[in-house]
Amino acid sequence: MTDIENHPPHPANANPQDAFEDEGGLRAPPHLHGWRKAWWWFDFIVLVKLARLRFLAILVIIGLVITQWDTLVAHYEKWTRPAVDAAEAGSDIEYFCPMHPSVIRDNAKEKCPICAMPLSRRRKSDAQDEALPAGVVNRMQLSPYRIALAGVQTWQVDYVPLAKEIKAVGYIEFNERGQRSVTARVAGRIDRLMANETGQMVRAGDELLLLYSPELLVTVQALLDAGRDGDRSFQDITRSRLRQLGIDDAQIEEILTAKKAPMHVRIRSPISGHVIKKYVREGEYVQAGSPLYDLADLSKVWVQAQLHEDDAAFLPARYEHGAPPTSGAALEVMATSPSVPNREFHGQLAFVYPHVDRESRTVTVRFEVENPGHVLRPGSTANITLKIPPADLTAMLGMPTDVADGQARESGRMLAIPETSVIDTGEQRIVYREASPGVFEGVLVTIGPRMIGADSGVFYPVITGLHAGDRIVTHGSFLVDAETRLNPAAGSIYFGSAGSTAKTTSTTVRPSTPTDADAKVQQALDKLAPEDRALVRAQQTCPVLDGSRLGAMGTPIKVILAGQPVFLCCPGCKDKALADPQKTLAAAKKLVEENKKHSAK
Repeated sequence: MTDIENHPPHPANANPQDAFEDEGGLRAPPHLHGWRKAWWWFDFIVLVKLARLRFLAILVIIGLVITQWDTLVAHYEKWTRPAVDAAEAGSDIEYFCPMHPSVIRDNAKEKCPICAMPLSRRRKSDAQDEALPAGVVNRMQLSPYRIALAGVQTWQVDYVPLAKEIKAVGYIEFNERGQRSVTARVAGRIDRLMANETGQMVRAGDELLLLYSPELLVTVQALLDAGRDGDRSFQDITRSRLRQLGIDDAQIEEILTAKKAPMHVRIRSPISGHVIKKYVREGEYVQAGSPLYDLADLSKVWVQAQLHEDDAAFLPARYEHGAPPTSGAALEVMATSPSVPNREFHGQLAFVYPHVDRESRTVTVRFEVENPGHVLRPGSTANITLKIPPADLTAMLGMPTDVADGQARESGRMLAIPETSVIDTGEQRIVYREASPGVFEGVLVTIGPRMIGADSGVFYPVITGLHAGDRIVTHGSFLVDAETRLNPAAGSIYFGSAGSTAKTTSTTVRPSTPTDADAKVQQALDKLAPEDRALVRAQQTCPVLDGSRLGAMGTPIKVILAGQPVFLCCPGCKDKALADPQKTLAAAKKLVEENKKHSAK
């Protein structure tokens, strides 16, 4: 049908304006009737208007696809999933690695991605969670690749030479025991000063000054008269009188030899030291008791330092109440001073003050330090380092006192772990112990104060939680701990661990990081008794799983068959061994005989 047929020309008497208004309006042309008018409405509503909405419909469809994409993909995967996978997923059978319990699969054709061993079959209801030992908070199993990637390093717990090191700042003071005051014992006039400078060094017996004293001359003349008269009693009295006036026996003998009273009396230095203060000048008159000099011996000085209240608790009990030690070796101290750079001075702890300063919360302690060359000057500062041996810390720490530990502490050694191995969570202190190659346990430990080793390394003494011979993680422990927190399911196969109860799979191992099989076996065998270890080495492989080396899957399992001990590689072989004891026992004897023949060759 042509456009002329659909739209015939208007009649001649029709108004052109009316025709124009009707064209494209919302009503059919008046000259159309019947089916022609119906067709006109169908063309107008369906074909013309729908074409205009087509673009909007396409946009709506695209928006729905974008917003519901995940739902569409999930339905597609459900419709296209093979029926065999659904059957296996719903089955009561699962496949696991006896050596790496975290590896669980639904497909029997897969192998363990860590050790490449075939997987063992079991019912899901037979899976039993392994209870963690007391004191173990979690357990983590890592592949060799992840161990190498994290840089995990282990260290064997052992007795280490240690000392508690306390550092403080103090001041150098005069040794009060080495100070002397020189006073005038008689009145007189100072005619000459030989020690005429403050700070001057004098020796014991050196002349300090010449004193003219009429009173002293009278006593000297009485001594001479008593000597001429032979009055021994009066001579002894005058000798004693001169000694009280500061005249020593050497000067008295000089007077008796010369038999002449000297005009001046020489006052000598009682000690070797420095003139700290000079009170008089030449020509000055002094009275009895007037101070002349203050002398100080600087061959040994005091260092008084302030220790924090917490550090004072580490001082041995023999220094309690500020008393000097009556038994035991004195604590050694090392001091340095900015006034004498690059030089160390050594001394001993001499006194602990019996009170704590309320403002600074410190305890003052005194050290006696040797001062060769008098280079340490009183008044200057000093940095002190006090080392307390383990023998003095045992009672304070509440550590065990068995014979082995007691002997070790007497020699300055303690069971200790490096600082880098301890993870302090605030409430707990955790150390990761290598239970077997690739398996690490988070162990709760009780440790002592921070101590210094022989090579200046930082260690913590172990009070509880670890024993000598345990291998712990020293480098990478934070990464191992983070693995248990970021991937809790990796440790969830153990009952009581910190992870969830969901099973998970292990990370695929790269072939560039193989496991050290010999080290792994040796570590597993070390957990056995010596007699069992000898039997395992004689048998070497598992009688059930052909070619499986004993110790390669952890500690070998011991079973008794017909009264004879037989070792298996893993718990998965136990049921098969007990199902046919004679066959298993014969296979074990055959392995022992073959190994003997091989060793003989």
